[in-house]
Amino acid sequence: MKQAIKVALLGATGKAGQYLLQELLNNGYQVKSLIRKPKDYTLSHPALEIVAGDIKDPETAKQLIEGCDAIISAIGQNKDEVLISSLATENIINAMEEFKLSRYILLTGSNLEVPGDQKSAKNLAGTVWMKTTFPVIVEDKQKAYEILTASSIDWTIVRLPWIEETTERRGLVVDLKDCLEELISTTDLADFLIAQLTDTTYIKKAPFVASKLKL
Repeated sequence: MKQAIKVALLGATGKAGQYLLQELLNNGYQVKSLIRKPKDYTLSHPALEIVAGDIKDPETAKQLIEGCDAIISAIGQNKDEVLISSLATENIINAMEEFKLSRYILLTGSNLEVPGDQKSAKNLAGTVWMKTTFPVIVEDKQKAYEILTASSIDWTIVRLPWIEETTERRGLVVDLKDCLEELISTTDLADFLIAQLTDTTYIKKAPFVASKLKL
C-alpha cells in the first residue's frame, strides 16, 4: 500500500520539488526532506521529517535515506556552486547500497543524451545549445547518468522540458526517444513521479515526460 512507502526527497524547495512534496503528503506518503537551511523553512506536516544538511556530504546522504523505501531527487544546479549532479548521485548510490535500498528516481533536463534517442531537429538544436552554453553542467549531468547505468539499483531518469508551475492537470506524454511537447506542469510531473514509486515500466530507463498540449 502506498501509505507504507517512505520517500527521501531532495530539492523540495525548488520549482518541481515544492509541488511534488505537497502531492506526496496529500496522497498519504511519509517524506524525509533534505533542507540546507531548515531555519528558513516553514512547511510542517505530521508525515514530514526534515533533515538538515547538504547532499554533497556522504554522511548526510546516509542520514536522509535511512528508513526510507525510495529516493526522488529534484535538485538543480545553482550558478557558481560546486557541481552537484554526479556527486549527489554517487553519495546516494553508496548510501542506498549500505541500507539495501533499490529505487531511485532522478529529474534532469531533456538535453541528457541516452543511447536510442531519436530527437527532432528542434530538440537536437536545443541539446547542442545547452552543451555549448553550459558545457561543464551538461557534462556533469551526463556523468550522473553514467554512474547510474553502472550501478545495480533500480533507477529511472525523468527527462523534462520547460517546467510550468501550475496545479492544472493536462495529462502526460511519455516517450523514450524524444520529448514530444515543450512544457510539463508541476502537477502532471508530480503525478508521474509518484506513480514511479510502484510502477516498474521505466526502471533502468530515461523517459521524456511532458504535459499534453493545452487546447
